Amino acid sequence: MKRSRINEIMAAADEMIRSYGFVLPPFAYWTPEVFKANASKAKAVIEARCGWDITDYGDGRFDEMGLFLFTLRNGRLADLQRGGGMCYAEKLLISRQDQLSPMHTHVIKAEDIINRGGATMVVELYGSDDDGNFAEDRGGMVMCDGIPREFAPGEKLKFAPGESLTLMPGDWHAFWGEGGDVLIGEVSTVNDDETDNIFREPIGRFAEIEEDAAPTHLLVSDYRSWLS
Repeated sequence: MKRSRINEIMAAADEMIRSYGFVLPPFAYWTPEVFKANASKAKAVIEARCGWDITDYGDGRFDEMGLFLFTLRNGRLADLQRGGGMCYAEKLLISRQDQLSPMHTHVIKAEDIINRGGATMVVELYGSDDDGNFAEDRGGMVMCDGIPREFAPGEKLKFAPGESLTLMPGDWHAFWGEGGDVLIGEVSTVNDDETDNIFREPIGRFAEIEEDAAPTHLLVSDYRSWLS
């Protein structure tokens, strides 16, 4: 993805987020230079990989297959492993109309996906086989606003603003906006986007960046190269 395009997506996303009454934390608006100057103070933010995250899954077709994310807070895997402490994470996502977030599951993370506003959120679901692999012939059970609901393999559940879905490890899912763009909230256990996203197809989690412009703000995938 071109850096200039990423800058445009950031600006549009911030405008949409504000239109629904949400405001991102102060570090979201730091320039790369301010982030560098505050890197020692922002160690927890950097280590937790909180911040801007825009991906085309390495496929180069963001409008067709991609996702905007902002990680607001993220806990510690060590706390999750010992069963106490900061075991949670929270994100805001924007899924554009007909923009696919491709089929995947998680090994560790359980998550609530909440339609915070906009159009309809569509989630396509499959179950796992006994080894946790994608199973084209298996459905399963999920919670929709705290109510259990069975799903058939490949069933597409639809969620209006205010409605939510709870996904457990092994629930294979893909999602997109229907009828317009959707602002999505994600509340989950500790999030590790580098190792805990298992895609059905061999695709990447992060975009490859073409530096055709200076970044307005850093992506979480920039932290190692820009702040080390």
